[in-house]
Order: sequence, then structure tokens, then C-alpha cells
Amino acid sequence: MDITDKLTFSHKDRKDLYDYVESHGTVRKDEARRALNMDPGAFGAHMTILRQEGYIREVGDRLQIAYQEDEPREYVREGVDFVIRTAREDDQDDLTETIREVAKEGDYFEAETVAEVLDHEEALIRHNEVHSRLFFVACVGEDDEVAGWVHLDLPETEFLSHTAVLTVGLRSEYRGHGIGSALLDRGVEWAREHGFEKLYNSVPETNERAISFLEDHGWETEAVRTDHYRIDGEYVGEVMMAVDLLD
Repeated sequence: MDITDKLTFSHKDRKDLYDYVESHGTVRKDEARRALNMDPGAFGAHMTILRQEGYIREVGDRLQIAYQEDEPREYVREGVDFVIRTAREDDQDDLTETIREVAKEGDYFEAETVAEVLDHEEALIRHNEVHSRLFFVACVGEDDEVAGWVHLDLPETEFLSHTAVLTVGLRSEYRGHGIGSALLDRGVEWAREHGFEKLYNSVPETNERAISFLEDHGWETEAVRTDHYRIDGEYVGEVMMAVDLLD
């Protein structure tokens, strides 16, 4: 299942099962069956059909939604080896920590909001009738350490379905090696390939490093909301940036 595929279910119980798995990220099969109060035979049949239709997958005794994972890409930039791959559910803790570290360092409130959401939800990857989200992570070293991310928030409402919100960030110790640029390029490439026409990102006007980084990659300021943030008692404007993928 691609994260942009339209969801269709021919039976309410199958939709309920998918929704339960989707909202929990990874869930034990017996836990899901009890929570949904399903007969074991019916649960097994619905699970089999959802698996055949590409909506869920089994990982041992657990279930996850079966989103499409792109092939990992290996890079060597400025003497650093790293891999960019689709994030997995077991990346959630490391990814949230990375996002928080970057957000606090540079007044990156869009990213901090993403971290807050991840703290309060059990699932990393989401795909439902309201919205979907996807992450790519840059990993370094033998321990597959999450050094940075690019995140795409994909609205499902028709009047916004051609747009997405992107956040991107990198731990400070890994900057200067082209990893951030590779992450941004990966997110933009994915969005373009999936038919999105425009990407957005917003940062405080005090975050000059982030603004310059996006400008260097073709993003433009579309608007500034004056005094939108209050940081340490001072009012700061929000710079609303975008890139047109049709250019």
C-alpha cells in the first residue's frame, strides 16, 4: 500500500481492524482481537483479507499497516557515509529525540509540533481518511543512529490534497556534510513523484539558518505573519515558505 492510496473497505469490521492497527503503529494480534471484540474465526478472516489487499502486514505476533517502504539509498558526502531510508515504527523514540534536539536549538516550532504529536501518539507512520504522514531518516554508523529526518504531512481533504507540509532537520554534529540537503531533496523528490504540486514550511524570522537553507534550495517566502510567536518575551514574525513542484 502506498501512503497516498485511497482507502476502501468492503466490510465495517475490516475497516475497524485497519483503523485500530493504524492508530497503534504496532499491535499484538490477540490484543487487537480482544479490543475489537471479534470472534477468532472472523478476526482471522478479516486479517487475511487485509493482508492480501496490502493494508496490513504481520511482524511475528504483531500487526502493522503495510505502507510502502522505498529502497534505502546510500550516500558518501564530504567524507561521511550515511543511508536515507523510509522510517520504521521502531524508529519513533530516536526520531522524536532528534526532532526535539533540533527544534529547541533553532526555534523550529513546526518541527517541535511534530515531536509533540509523536509523543502523544503510538504510531509513527499514519494513513487514514483525515491525514497521512511519512518520514525519511538519515542514519549513520553501525548502530543506524538517526542523524536527521524529513517529514511530510499529507492532508486528505480534496481542496488541500495537492499540497503538503514538510519539515527537515539534522543534528548539529552532522552538519556540513550535505546530509541535510540530501534529506530535503529526498522529501521533495518523493512529493513530486506522488503528484504533489506545492510544499510548505514555516519558521520564525529569527531562524536565519533555516531560512537561508531553504532559499538555497529554491524555496521562497510567500508571507510573513507579524508577531506570530512570542519567544523569551519578545514577539517574532513567522516566515511562511514554499516551493512550487511544477516549476
